Order: sequence, then structure tokens, then C-alpha cells
Amino acid sequence: MFDFAWPWMFLLLPLPWLCWRFLPPASAIQQGVLFAPFINTCQEKQPAAVNLPILQSLRLWLVLLCWFLLICASARPQWLGEETELPESGRNLLLAVDVSGSMGIVDMGDGHTNRLEVVKQVAGEFIRRREGDRIGLILFGTEAYLQTPLTFDHTTVASLLQDTVIGIAGRETAIGDAIGMALKRLQTASGETVLILLTDGANNAGHVQPRRAAELAAQQGLRIYTIGVGGEPRQIQGIFGLRRVDPASDLDETTLKMIADKTGGQYFRATDRDTLKAIYHQLDKLEPTMRGHQMVRPTTELFVWPLGLAWVVSFLFAMRWWRI
Repeated sequence: MFDFAWPWMFLLLPLPWLCWRFLPPASAIQQGVLFAPFINTCQEKQPAAVNLPILQSLRLWLVLLCWFLLICASARPQWLGEETELPESGRNLLLAVDVSGSMGIVDMGDGHTNRLEVVKQVAGEFIRRREGDRIGLILFGTEAYLQTPLTFDHTTVASLLQDTVIGIAGRETAIGDAIGMALKRLQTASGETVLILLTDGANNAGHVQPRRAAELAAQQGLRIYTIGVGGEPRQIQGIFGLRRVDPASDLDETTLKMIADKTGGQYFRATDRDTLKAIYHQLDKLEPTMRGHQMVRPTTELFVWPLGLAWVVSFLFAMRWWRI
């Protein structure tokens, strides 16, 4: 639809008439201020100006048209497109995923899928459910790096998570550095920020200790939910009979609980695909998505058209042919 942003500008339309009606006319100069004896000769050589009533009337209408176009441009004509519904959100959600070498252990699925593949499937579904949240992805191993900044483009975040491979950030585990990377994002983000950190090991690399990182996170208001992944202890048949194997023996649950407690979050333990799905559904309840929406209209400014036409009219008026 067509609209004017400042319609009150049309109140200025009668301004020229008011000036003509109530202001005194300018007094004509009766004699020149500079003596030029040759001026009469120059004037005699000038052709006589045409003084036809129709041209005088045309000049008046051109002036009025130019004034009308300037007022139209000042009123900011706009073309408003169809209303679009945009989700509102005050939350930033960072996912920190462990991609160290131990994430290649096959103990959480059907016997053929390793830990990272299970995480990618479940976390991918979680990302797609977070309508209205800005989501970022941090990958960490020996080093921690930002895979995607905070964005509303959930499809891209999920796609980059699916493309992640084990060992891309090193074979060890730097939990403290992953939290430090999230704190860097917190400095440039507005609104509430939450970190969901998933790992299957203990901190054995990096430059920042997890306890110190958790203290800094608590000071800056970063809430951290930690998830420890790894299968349950089981009995397997060996050469000398049955023996007990714990696939998650490297998992440092004490540190993960400490990080969650210090920052106001919560610790979860995932032993298989189903428990990991349940954890992410629980996170949906603990950190619900914002369901509010706002209606916006794309706006195209059209003031350049009457302004440009006023320039053309004023140019024609300024041409010598119109000076009568």
C-alpha cells in the first residue's frame, strides 16, 4: 500500500499564498548603485522580452507545481509491502561440542554409530527446534574455535555440525578453553546467553583451567549446562572370561558438575541416544524458546521521484526561454 510517513508536511502547502497575502511586497530599487555608461547600449541590443499572458500564467503554474512536488517529497511517500511476522528472542544459545579422539568410541548407539554421530543427530534436531533463538557453535579438542557465530540461520548451524569430523580441533580435550571462547562471544552479544557444553572426557589440554573459566563465567552471568556422554559399564567376553569395561572411565563428572553449579546451570549424564534426546528435551523446558512475534512491513522510500521531478521543473523554469 501507498502511504506518507510525514503527512503533516502538507500543512505547508498554503505557505506561498500566506506570504503573498500578509507580507509587504519588496521595494524596487529606483536607481542603481553602480554607474555604468555602457549599460544603455547593452540593453538596446537585447531583444525585447515576450510578455504574453499565457506564458505568465504558465510560469505561475510551474512555480506552484514545483512547490507541490517539494512538499510531497518532504512528506516522505512510501510503498509498504506485505506484513511479515518475525520471531522475537532475548536469548543467545551457544553449543560447545567435544570433537576429540575419544568421541569416536562406539558405545551409545546400535553398535555401529560412534559418540559424535549420535550427538550430531540429536543436537541437530535440538537446533531446528529452537525457533527464535540465536545459535552459535563452538568445537573443541586440543584447541577451541568458533565454528559459527550467533545467528538465526539454524539451517547453516545444523549443516556445519553435521560436517564436523573427529579430531578437527585436535585429539585432546580443552574444556576451559571452550568456556573461554564462549565468554569472548558474550562480550559482543546482547541479551541473555546460555552455553551447553558436551564432552566425554577430562580437561587435559588448553590454556585455561575449567575451575577458573567457570568462575569467570559466573562473574559475567554466563549460565552453563554440561552434558557428559559415554556408555554404561558392561561385561564383555575376553580370553580369560567375562571382564567389566567402563567406556566412560575418562569422563570427569566432578568437574562438569562443578562448572554447572558455579554458573547456575545443571549437569546431565547421557549414556545412549535415548537419554541424550531426553536431556535436550529437558533443556527445552529449562530454557524455553521465545514464542512472541512482531509484525513488520518492508518499506520502500519514494521521495526521490517527486524530488527529481521538482528538480526537472525548476530546471525548465530556470531556462532563458521561460524568463519572461
